[in-house]
Amino acid sequence: MFNATTVVTNQPYSREAGLRLGRDLVSRLGRNPDACWLFCAPGARMEEFVGGVYETVKTPNLVGCTTDGEISTSGFSVSSAVLAGIVTDRVRFRVASVTGLRTDSERAGRELAKKLPVDTRHVQLLSDGLTGNGCALVRGINHSLGPRVVISGGTAGDARMFKQTWQFEGNRVLTDSAVAIAMSGNFEVGTGVRSGWFPAGATKKVTRSRGNVVYELDGEPALSVYRGYLGPLANRLPAVGVQFPFGLVDEMFRLGEDPILRAPMAIGESDGSVTFAGEIPEGSTVCLTTGGTVEKLMDASREAARRAVEALKGTKPQMIFFYSCMARKILLGSRTGAEIENIRNTVGDNLPAIGFYTYGEFCPNVSGAECHLHNETATVTVLGLPY
Repeated sequence: MFNATTVVTNQPYSREAGLRLGRDLVSRLGRNPDACWLFCAPGARMEEFVGGVYETVKTPNLVGCTTDGEISTSGFSVSSAVLAGIVTDRVRFRVASVTGLRTDSERAGRELAKKLPVDTRHVQLLSDGLTGNGCALVRGINHSLGPRVVISGGTAGDARMFKQTWQFEGNRVLTDSAVAIAMSGNFEVGTGVRSGWFPAGATKKVTRSRGNVVYELDGEPALSVYRGYLGPLANRLPAVGVQFPFGLVDEMFRLGEDPILRAPMAIGESDGSVTFAGEIPEGSTVCLTTGGTVEKLMDASREAARRAVEALKGTKPQMIFFYSCMARKILLGSRTGAEIENIRNTVGDNLPAIGFYTYGEFCPNVSGAECHLHNETATVTVLGLPY
């Protein structure tokens, strides 16, 4: 048995609004859920709102976070709260959290993994999008779990204010944290990732970097190289990097046809550095990428959905989780809702869907691989059950 649904509200946050949203979900499911996902815009009285939802759904297995845009079965929304619930006897759930990402993200990832059941088969990970190191966090989790456990999810947003994000575990509202919901049982999980960007121009070796800050490419200041790539658009850095991110083109970082993308966040005039939204290892090979047009983005998310279904190994799709980048939302503009419709049409337009627009996406490059942090990429996860 598997039953899932989503509900949406645009009401101002309060305990009463949370109670109403939770009651709506329980009513549609016909009973209290076994697990819930809550994604919402940040706002006043948010803790009361989360507490109201938790009080009504009556399950400890509630996770969520603030976002840069919400996704539900109804489509795309902003300044809203979306709540999904699952009732099933086929999947067992367990939630866990860690704080202190800013201090040591890799250690936090290992600690989080230790809190998950030994029979975990799938983990959905939601972490702070402004503190810590998403690459190090998932590296710590991978170290403990390895590729046998499929990890997907996203980093929290704050409606593009870039001040503070929040994560939810049960009725707790956290920050500088990562929360996870682990799934065990008789099911399959399929993932698919595509960006729609492709390599352009000559490749460069990263000759000096530290974490997500790149100082030199082929021995030259990274900022000078980036500006050389962009020509007349260079004076629009770092904002123009949404359209022209760097791509990691080493084989281990590729998504099949696509490289893992890294979007620029800041430039350093004094030291010639470029700071990106994810790590770029010293010694890796990068190049400029392009092609982020609306149609390319649509094609990419559709292909990601197709790959997720293909990875289900013939089991029947039951629910869609879509974690996509806020940069894609910016470029898609009024077509953002159409991207979600395309995914549902590909997987099954009668299926419930939940997700959000992120500051970074967690997903394996290809089926069966370890999880990585992505930027500007559409990631689709589909839960399936045997026929």
